[in-house]
Amino acid sequence: MAYTGIIATEAELDAMAGENVDTTGWTEANKNLWMAQVEGMLSVWVQYDIATNFGSLDGVGKKILNEYAARYCGICGIAYNFLGDGGNTKTRIESEDQINIHLFRMEGIKKIIDEGKMQKFLGVS
Repeated sequence: MAYTGIIATEAELDAMAGENVDTTGWTEANKNLWMAQVEGMLSVWVQYDIATNFGSLDGVGKKILNEYAARYCGICGIAYNFLGDGGNTKTRIESEDQINIHLFRMEGIKKIIDEGKMQKFLGVS
């Protein structure tokens, strides 16, 4: 199975998942599932089909959506097994810290989206 995400590359997802992510859960199938979930969620928030039309969006606005999606998938991968690859490469607290860092940034991005200006910024309003 090949990676099919549109708004973030597999390398970006890998970077957000960090070291020692559990490889039994960090599969292309799961990355595809998580990416489809976040692409749908972002499309609803922005009220525009982001995944289908990603290539035509404004470059700077795409970066914010890209970051949100990669962080979301990183969280999913970390949460798959809090103890990391093999179940003993990190502590639950380390995993929770990684997730909290992602959530903090994602909350900031969500505020930008919720202001209602994102569509205009992306050039789709």
